[in-house]
Amino acid sequence: MSNSEAYEVPSYEGRQWWKEAVVYQVYPRSFNDANGDGIGDLKGITEKLPYLAKLGINVIWLSPVFDSPNVDNGYDISDYFAIMSDFGTMEDFDEMLETAHKHGIKILMDLVANHTSDEHPWFKESRSSKDNPYRDYYIWKDPKGFDEDGNPIPPNNWASEFGGPAWEWDEATGQFYLHIFFKEQPDLNWENEKVREDLYSMVRWWLDKGVDGFRLDAINIISKPEGFPDDPSTDFEKHTSSIPFVISNGTMVHPWMKELTRETFSRYDVMTVGETSATSPEDAKLWAGYHTGELNMIFHFDHMGVDNDPNGNLGGKWSYAPYKLTELKRILNDWQTTLEGNAWGSLYWNNHDQPRVVSRFGNDSDEFRTLSAKQLATTLHFMQGTPYIYQGEELGMTNVKFDSIEDYRDGDSIRFYEDMHVDHKRLSHEEAMQAIYVKGRDNARTPVQWDASANGGFSPEGVTPWIAVNPNYPTINAEAVLADEDSIFYHYQQLVALRRGKLKDLMVYA
Repeated sequence: MSNSEAYEVPSYEGRQWWKEAVVYQVYPRSFNDANGDGIGDLKGITEKLPYLAKLGINVIWLSPVFDSPNVDNGYDISDYFAIMSDFGTMEDFDEMLETAHKHGIKILMDLVANHTSDEHPWFKESRSSKDNPYRDYYIWKDPKGFDEDGNPIPPNNWASEFGGPAWEWDEATGQFYLHIFFKEQPDLNWENEKVREDLYSMVRWWLDKGVDGFRLDAINIISKPEGFPDDPSTDFEKHTSSIPFVISNGTMVHPWMKELTRETFSRYDVMTVGETSATSPEDAKLWAGYHTGELNMIFHFDHMGVDNDPNGNLGGKWSYAPYKLTELKRILNDWQTTLEGNAWGSLYWNNHDQPRVVSRFGNDSDEFRTLSAKQLATTLHFMQGTPYIYQGEELGMTNVKFDSIEDYRDGDSIRFYEDMHVDHKRLSHEEAMQAIYVKGRDNARTPVQWDASANGGFSPEGVTPWIAVNPNYPTINAEAVLADEDSIFYHYQQLVALRRGKLKDLMVYA
């Protein structure tokens, strides 16, 4: 790696273009289907760039488009240098990037560097034998022992994010590998300098291509705790995860972030935002402090847990309790006051992993949906930090209520249903489906509703989209809001224009 002695740590104080940006997240699979195969694609994004320019945003955060078996909707990457065929080709990506830049819109890629797909060539080599040069690219451990039936016992009791043990037994080599997410997403070993060098080289390759920055997925869990201690909170029956309790914000995460910035981001004029669950406002000053030499900003999740029931019997997000407005205000205020003058923050109500904001924190009834969507938008955009709009948020899109588990596509929701209803009979079908309706990730992943035609204009008539369109698309769609000057869309447009224009000093820097 490069010599760090001559390296000048970047300062993030003062005026920065990424502080003044308004970001729009695109989840490609559900955005716009240009070729009529039921799946959103890169050409579909290019088609809608004039619409996004009309909204006024100037950055797109693009959820993963890398080649992937798609076990976790692209967050399981098998080739960092190729485009998933579902989305098109590298030429399609280049066209989208060039066209976006012509519209004054920058492109933020989604960097998944905690893990890869088990179909990635590195992992295929790694699991082929214990003496393979790529073995140490991933985290392999011997069993703790064997039970009375001769079954191997995992090295510790860590629970994966999606339920069940975070270790998978490999019969061929007689060891377990670590997967904090699905078993098809083995964790990379960041302790191995070669892993970091290969990742940094890949980041530079994309930046040289012209992308304008990265959102770093699950970046605060890359440093695992020394000795891999047990998690005292693990309860597999409650579908809990070990991330908040023992895995997040490990001892090496900040040295590695400084190294990553030195070797990549500091050489370009780019924007970076890290996904950092289980992170406090004080932690954020390390991650995104003006003089720490790490990231521009982070996503925290404190307000995303405000409707979790800590005493519930399901665990994590699945135990729901109506949120208290006073608690939501306290959390937002705590982050605003702690970061002020010390670090930059991000502002968001929802994303591809969260329920729709108007259904979650507002009122999605016909009477109050528009009013509450505008109120929530105003609240967000008048706080300090860089705001993120999730696709369809500006339309007032709502949660979706499917009747059958077969209608859902998110592996997390399907696994929850199978665990809680099918396997252990802890919940009735209706109870399990209600939990998924309230907190499931597919709420955010139904196709964008462009008009009142078949499939909401996402796919042509006669095509079956990869996931069903919300049935309310005849009344909630882009064509309808664009025809109504008092709509949610134009309220967002006005907020964006004020933030980027005559009220910039007040809304961004005050």
